[in-house]
Amino acid sequence: MTHLLNPCLWYDNNANQAAEFYGSVFGKLKIISENPIVVVFELHGEKFMALNGGPMFKFNPSCSIFAVCETIEEIDNAWQKLSEGGSPLMPLDKYPWSERFGWIQDKFGLSWQLMITKKGDVAQKFSPLLMFFGEQNGNAEKAINFYTTVFKNSSIKSIARYEEGEGDVTGRVKHAQFTANNYTMMAMESSGPHKFAFNEAFSIVVACDTQEEIDYYWNTFTADGGQESMCGWLKDKFGVSWQITPAILGKFMNDPVKAPKVMQAFMKMKKFNIAELEAAAQ
Repeated sequence: MTHLLNPCLWYDNNANQAAEFYGSVFGKLKIISENPIVVVFELHGEKFMALNGGPMFKFNPSCSIFAVCETIEEIDNAWQKLSEGGSPLMPLDKYPWSERFGWIQDKFGLSWQLMITKKGDVAQKFSPLLMFFGEQNGNAEKAINFYTTVFKNSSIKSIARYEEGEGDVTGRVKHAQFTANNYTMMAMESSGPHKFAFNEAFSIVVACDTQEEIDYYWNTFTADGGQESMCGWLKDKFGVSWQITPAILGKFMNDPVKAPKVMQAFMKMKKFNIAELEAAAQ
């Protein structure tokens, strides 16, 4: 079973530029594959997908990438580059939880939370962080419990809660770290007067080897209030977007002969059907 997870980031037809920019910010960029629709790249060996989706969806601070930095020089350099055309949400400074932390939206609108932390405190250099605002505020722990039951090899690493006098609802999730199939993710909550909500600009891709796996994730995520979309996309009951995709899809889409036929087939699908994709590729 593959069950590989990675973030998919929606850009207004400038995914290539975004990937190159992030390489300049963090270093160790490797372009895995690219076609007119998708650029798949790695930063420090960790996989990202950048989608040339057009202007339909825009990033907002409900989803961000938490980036671990090991030195003052590294975090200062990344902050400076992300600041070029970007907008700070929390200034780079010393905070009770870190010697150096900052939260910023880059020039493409994607949010990054940069923090100096001890090596090993977080298993990955880059981790998706879900902020539960508005109607979803109060659901972070429910979501964490749900995700860690959906995926095997999952666990809750830590949950820090708001205490009296910390400016939010006592007992709610201030910061949590968990794994889904050994992939580190994070969650937070805020009762502030924010209008942000999860949308398709930031989704999590689940790569599956078999139709049985696709059926399992699709049915589990769309149950109890989830919503089906098109081309393998769905929203779970908390509004978070996921893509349940066949692992073989990338191979098809990078083949100039097979890609048009495969795309024509999956544009008609909600849940992916591997057998139909393979037939279209012939």
